[in-house]
Amino acid sequence: MSANESFNPGVVIVAAGRGERASAPEEGPKQYRPIGGRPVIAHTLSVFAEWGGATAGVVAVIHPDDEALFAAAVPENAGIRIVHGGTTRQQSVLNGLEALAERNPSHVLIHDAVRPFFDVALLERVCDGLRAGSDAILPAIAVADTLKKADTDHIVTETVARSGLFAAQTPQAFAFAPILAAHRSAAASGHADFTDDAGIAEWAGIPVKLVDGLADNVKLTYRRDIAMADEKLTRPALPDIRTGNGYDVHKLVPGDGVTLCGVFMPHDMALSGHSDADVAFHALTDALLATCGEGDIGDHFPPSDPQWRGAASSIFLKHAAKIVHDKGGVILNADVSLIAEAPKVGPHRLAMRQNIADCLGITLDRASVKATTNETIGFVGRREGIAAIATASVSYGKMT
Repeated sequence: MSANESFNPGVVIVAAGRGERASAPEEGPKQYRPIGGRPVIAHTLSVFAEWGGATAGVVAVIHPDDEALFAAAVPENAGIRIVHGGTTRQQSVLNGLEALAERNPSHVLIHDAVRPFFDVALLERVCDGLRAGSDAILPAIAVADTLKKADTDHIVTETVARSGLFAAQTPQAFAFAPILAAHRSAAASGHADFTDDAGIAEWAGIPVKLVDGLADNVKLTYRRDIAMADEKLTRPALPDIRTGNGYDVHKLVPGDGVTLCGVFMPHDMALSGHSDADVAFHALTDALLATCGEGDIGDHFPPSDPQWRGAASSIFLKHAAKIVHDKGGVILNADVSLIAEAPKVGPHRLAMRQNIADCLGITLDRASVKATTNETIGFVGRREGIAAIATASVSYGKMT
């Protein structure tokens, strides 16, 4: 494709098969069987609708007997052109290409209706290959299983080296004119046994370039495949609950008291720090930021910034809580463990918990403060500093 040629792709959805391998013919062709409360083909077409890149239109190739099934399955997909398929997949694709030719597409993406678990990123990946100048793009996954070749009696005759082998997927994407010409030539020459369009491109001498496929982009072939797809879409979504940890320590220096969890406690020492040096609130701020990948307290409130000199650390904690809320998070629990030889935390524990609850907008029973000494060991035991460890649990809805 030259730099001046417009990129105007169309889509052909292959949906004319009878799906004999899916068994249970009384349930209808597999492309119309429900998964997650909707027909398979409806899921497939919804991804193309989300993408919105088929500027030359979408052609669905269906069986002549399935017009009512298609209309019931995808009533919201107005504007999709319907054409009838042939006796083979190859003939059905050619019928779809001939119908799409009227829209003068520059390229075409050909996709199996029974591959509903692809995404917009895959569509963009194959289109990027076309934009880069390739006339044929094949999404594929490297074969991971050991391959065996067997005779008619199912006796293994050979182990096939899997190096360089790939499992082909759809959508397969092509410059439109070459693939249409290749399909026409194959039909005219009596070649009717191609199982995919990349095979026809290879036969016609069109170089086929691989791009990364998608592990989830499986073809629903058997009845069990459909049952597993339905289970995948209907099982309850896992809650997206994340836990973050934070740790902070500040040095003790001569002074008249320390501030912990927003409570000032008279003491013969003070905590040294750029702000009020509230190690508890600092650790809890980091714990909250960790639940949404927002770095740490220093990223948001650099100690080199003079505006935070002596600032109340409740400012930092409320800021972290706002970030969590803005990202859709609900704070479930906050827990702080203070490690200090003195002063005694117990008399102030309730006030500390209430400060945490007020800053985070949670109830008192979801705010916990604990304290322990370091048994005179280490810098804490020598009363050189106070440390805090904090844990926060946040719900971000359901896993996606």
